[in-house]
Amino acid sequence: MAYAAGKYALAICDRCGFEKKYSKLIKEWTGFMVCSECYEPKSPQLMTPRNVSDPEALKNPRPPTNVEEQRDIQYGFDPVGFMGDEALTPNPLRGNGQVGEVTVT
Repeated sequence: MAYAAGKYALAICDRCGFEKKYSKLIKEWTGFMVCSECYEPKSPQLMTPRNVSDPEALKNPRPPTNVEEQRDIQYGFDPVGFMGDEALTPNPLRGNGQVGEVTVT
């Protein structure tokens, strides 16, 4: 179907309500026909990327084979039962603590 050019037609901006030339109105991403002063492009936050994968594992991992090397990687974090019998030997880099009692009066 053929439409008229509308070079003399007038239209109303959907946002500000002013009368503008029909040929000067721009269709916004919301579907509104707005003038150039009222036009707002679509925010990049509204355009979410599709099928973005979040890789978590390495293809060919090379884990450390030495226990001391693993301990150095953890920066002092010792999970329960990780050190085995070595927990009894004093280590100056590791803090020592005790569980005490608390009395509330």
